[in-house]
Amino acid sequence: MPEYAFGGFRRWTDQEGYPAISPPWGTLNAVDLNSGKIKWRVPLGEYRELTNRGVPPTGTENYGGPVVTAGGLIFIGATADETFRAFDKETGEVLWQSPLPFGGNATPSTYMVDGRQYVVISAGGGKSGRPAGGSMVAFHLPEAPPNPTASATQAR
Repeated sequence: MPEYAFGGFRRWTDQEGYPAISPPWGTLNAVDLNSGKIKWRVPLGEYRELTNRGVPPTGTENYGGPVVTAGGLIFIGATADETFRAFDKETGEVLWQSPLPFGGNATPSTYMVDGRQYVVISAGGGKSGRPAGGSMVAFHLPEAPPNPTASATQAR
């Protein structure tokens, strides 16, 4: 009987190292749970060097899930571009984004302290050949936003 050995996970890439399939290479999707239909789908993440060459955001590999707030915000890291984003849950529009020290390959958490809402994500990176490290990054929403889609600001 022949022996087989797992040679590891090998990505199929083009000459520049990008996925050898048509983009988007990563998406964030909203599903209507009543109908099962996709409400919207947007690319999640970008390769800035491609964007700088005029290529629209392609999305990247994603590791980590989103958290949805009662105010209608979706927070997610997950991308290979070390960016944390807030989306409008109804439209998929990016409302806010902030760089992370490493990839946010974890599902964020949200909590309240003294009436202020916070969102925190573990930024450890290390996926998709990206830099690795270890940080917990917290952001807070304004105390009394004029609307539920107000931007977040980094907690100090």
